Amino acid sequence: IPGAAEVPYLTSTTALELEELPRSLIVVGGGYIGCELAQMFARVGVAVTLVTRRRLLPEAEAEMVQALTGYLCDEGLVVESGLAYRGIASTGDGVRLVVEQGGQERTLAAERVLFATGRRPNTQDLDCAAAGIETAPDGAIIVDSHMRTSRASIYAAGDVTGRDQFVYMAALGGKIAARNALEGDRHAYDNHAMPWVVFTDPQLAGVGLGEAQARAAGFEPKVSVLPLDAVPRALAARDTRGMIKLIADRQTDRLIGAQILAPEGADSIGTAAVAIRTGLTTRQLADMILPYLTTVEGLKLAAQAFDKDIAKLSCCAG
Repeated sequence: IPGAAEVPYLTSTTALELEELPRSLIVVGGGYIGCELAQMFARVGVAVTLVTRRRLLPEAEAEMVQALTGYLCDEGLVVESGLAYRGIASTGDGVRLVVEQGGQERTLAAERVLFATGRRPNTQDLDCAAAGIETAPDGAIIVDSHMRTSRASIYAAGDVTGRDQFVYMAALGGKIAARNALEGDRHAYDNHAMPWVVFTDPQLAGVGLGEAQARAAGFEPKVSVLPLDAVPRALAARDTRGMIKLIADRQTDRLIGAQILAPEGADSIGTAAVAIRTGLTTRQLADMILPYLTTVEGLKLAAQAFDKDIAKLSCCAG
């Protein structure tokens, strides 16, 4: 963004070190960090405007994002999407961000601005080129499925590779790199059943392929979308914000993707990850015994909804 270097911006680190809250805040970036911090600041009384070039959470399913965006707006956040950034500058009492939307330029103003547009791998001082290690344009160290760099005797793992920037995936990559370095390249990095979570409220969690990703991968997907008001746990908790979406391969009935938008969604996505990793079909998931009045029961109900009308089933019926 033109002018960004001259503005005293916040990052996800420095924003959490503030000793005094700003009256207003522009959060630039609609990824999981931007969404989480935007809601957090809004809930402690800061007037927050969340801006993004596309929509929020572009890797998540569209209906999930549309619902979450509505919930954020219900809390008083202003969400501006589909923007082009024309420039940012300091003012006497804060910052102003000039954006273009639908061919029209306008100015957004706030006391502070927080950039949550991602981080570059911290490789600038490693002199990878001198070691014969290839890097991507953003500085990420390029590795293969065995975590080998372009120099076969050197391995890399974690955020420095630019892939799957979660601590548990960094730990997995490090374990694979160490084993391969000591035992030969017998272990491969596999993220096809990698769960991820956006810790907003409600939480948004997912694993596997989205609907469009499944088509791009050559699958013929079938989809089940279950609103949370069909899940007894949500009714008992009097919080029916959200939904559950399952994606399966129509030919084999195998579950290949799942996303959960729910206040306790993060605690249920592991079950979907296990189902995908073990190759369960939606029928097998629908036949699982899951406890009543839990969010994870929603996975069973969503699986049943592939070929049944859930509204016509009695409690716990299959």
